[in-house]
Amino acid sequence: MTKSLSIPPLLIFDLDGTLADTAADLVSTLNAILTAEGLAAVPFKDARAMVGAGAKALLQRGLKANDVVVDEKRLDQLFADYLEHYEAHIADESVLYPGVTAALDRFEAAGWSFAVCTNKFEAPSRLLLTALGIADRFKAICGKDTFAVSKPDGDALLQTIAKAGGDPRRAIMVGDSKTDIDTAHNAKVPVVAVTFGYTDLPVETFEPDRIIGHFDALWDAVEEISAVFHVA
Repeated sequence: MTKSLSIPPLLIFDLDGTLADTAADLVSTLNAILTAEGLAAVPFKDARAMVGAGAKALLQRGLKANDVVVDEKRLDQLFADYLEHYEAHIADESVLYPGVTAALDRFEAAGWSFAVCTNKFEAPSRLLLTALGIADRFKAICGKDTFAVSKPDGDALLQTIAKAGGDPRRAIMVGDSKTDIDTAHNAKVPVVAVTFGYTDLPVETFEPDRIIGHFDALWDAVEEISAVFHVA
């Protein structure tokens, strides 16, 4: 099948741990909820290792660190409190990773488009990207609640690509975790993994197509993938 070259190639990014280092604000919110419940705050060095599986999982891990288990109804109440606090402090300390803006500039100049596919809810994702000054650079910003499915279901990525006006045959995923890599594999889309994000195990464990340690290396990684998969 001939690819439509009228459709720009598309980079789809995960958000937390990929585009932005958000751990400080996620952990600060966790500790605000815990202390409001009369529980002990979790030291940042310990709590950062809990980040990466979503805010609700982070909340559960913070409760578990206090030897507390709550039922689903109470967890949902605490999660609502978490989201309210987090959105009010969405970018107190969160920052883009070094090289993100320059990488977007270079790819945009070369005709690439961008999208975000994250398991963060869509509203705080948009809020965060707006606060960081790059929301308008993405053709689509899709979160855990945007579609009926979410990562690692490959359809979450495919629907993000469609919403961005892209073609899966001209798309590359960029993420930091097993969830991102599994999502790309499930969608049959090539994937670049970053080493500086939130993952329990080294990203090479999950067999991404390329691995980078800085956004300055993304261009070469994408060129290599494009040559192999005929993306661009």
